[in-house]
Amino acid sequence: MIEYTPSKTIKDWPEDERPREKLLKKGAHSLSDGELLAIILRTGDGTTKQSAMDHARALLIRFGTMRKLSSAGISEICEIKGIGPAKAATIIAACEMGKRIEKAPIKHGDIFRCSEDIYRHYHSTMRGSKKESFLAILLDSKNKVIKEIDISTGSLTASIVHPRELFNPAIKESAAAMILIHNHPSGDPTPSREDIELTKRLRDAGELLGIKVLDHIIIGDGHHVSLAELGYMK
Repeated sequence: MIEYTPSKTIKDWPEDERPREKLLKKGAHSLSDGELLAIILRTGDGTTKQSAMDHARALLIRFGTMRKLSSAGISEICEIKGIGPAKAATIIAACEMGKRIEKAPIKHGDIFRCSEDIYRHYHSTMRGSKKESFLAILLDSKNKVIKEIDISTGSLTASIVHPRELFNPAIKESAAAMILIHNHPSGDPTPSREDIELTKRLRDAGELLGIKVLDHIIIGDGHHVSLAELGYMK
């Protein structure tokens, strides 16, 4: 268990310094990450006399950033002394809400004009994942979105994609083209030899079927790589 030296309870603080009162007076943007977490946690631990702010600080010490905390599991969060499954579930639910708000669903007819558009849409949900996920955006003849399809979710190090799993739904939807997307849990989007070989195989399969693979975008932590921009789609 990770312990944190207890402080006074939040009720003992000056009113203007209490996270909830500060939010109501100055807005959520004025709060630190720890203060936002304290509001989510609501109360501290009566047994150890730790306040919600103590727990929030301990969480940030353990995970470093809110983004890393948002990718943690129940058991990891419960390593903080005084935080049980109920509080851990509350934190995970709040983080998931944030991810869903940031990632608006793709609508039929949307257009992605460049790899940066793709990255901005998917990085919040894919960059912190501990598993490698592979998906595709199906496009019509005008490169407008038909739908997004999940192809596979792999282990911590690899995602297995078979052309059949990718092109069967593309054929059913009469797609003319597609964009491939996957993440690197390591945070480094540099394409591996396997990534390049898979891209070439899917590109060639698409040419035979008359479905053009326009790009394969790898999402990392804070940046991305486009294999089309690297010349692998020629």
